[in-house]
Amino acid sequence: MKKLLFAFMLFSFTIISACSDSDEKNNTQSEKDLPSQENQQQEEQQTPEKQNEKPATNGNNDNTVASITQAEALKNIKDQLKTNLPIYLPAKLPIPEGAFLTATTKAENQQVEIIFYESEQYLPINDIKLKNPESATVLARLTVKQYGSTKEANEQIAFENFSKNGGQEVDLGNKIKGYQDAGVGSLWTGWNEGRWAIATHTRTDNPEAGVKLAKQAVQFLETHMLPIPKQNGSAHLDVYETGNLIVWQDETLVYTLDTIKDPLKALEIATAFYH
Repeated sequence: MKKLLFAFMLFSFTIISACSDSDEKNNTQSEKDLPSQENQQQEEQQTPEKQNEKPATNGNNDNTVASITQAEALKNIKDQLKTNLPIYLPAKLPIPEGAFLTATTKAENQQVEIIFYESEQYLPINDIKLKNPESATVLARLTVKQYGSTKEANEQIAFENFSKNGGQEVDLGNKIKGYQDAGVGSLWTGWNEGRWAIATHTRTDNPEAGVKLAKQAVQFLETHMLPIPKQNGSAHLDVYETGNLIVWQDETLVYTLDTIKDPLKALEIATAFYH
């Protein structure tokens, strides 16, 4: 009887010990699965923006450079020129929001050439892709050439005093008179503003288009300044977007803007050189 009682007590003790070990293991595992109080407090203190923050991407990928500004692009363009000519560039160019400004550059002893482009994706200066017309759109070409003297440089400017040349007078608004001159199927409407000679071109069978463009140009120049030439400047604005040309002198340097389709954009780019 005593042996039977002792065996029963030993069996009961073994079962109780096993249950206690199992509970202890379960409690230990639960503590591991639960975050610590300190970590939980830190997570609760994080703002929603911080919790949703994504890992930073590699900033060395040029195609992700969406924050480059026109000022930075223009600085890069000037750095690429590697010229001793004391030239200056426009402060900005008319490109749509979200587009990128880039360019190709060419520098010789006495001349530099810059072709400005706009592109949907970021392209470095002088990128080989710019040779493909589908990669970017030409905005304008700027050529700056140095001459041996100011007299020689001035001879490159097609400056005219339209009031002395005569022609039919036309009111262009803002107290400015234009003078029309026709010949060989073309009709020019010219006027002077300061040291600038400006003229619009149309065909003789579409005379009103030339006057309309001239009035638009005069109105635009009421609030925008062309660069101050030393000594003169000239602008030819074409109704049919085929011959826009703006040229001005800066001592021995001559600036030429061309390859711009929209005549009013040509004026906008030229006025961005004012400083």
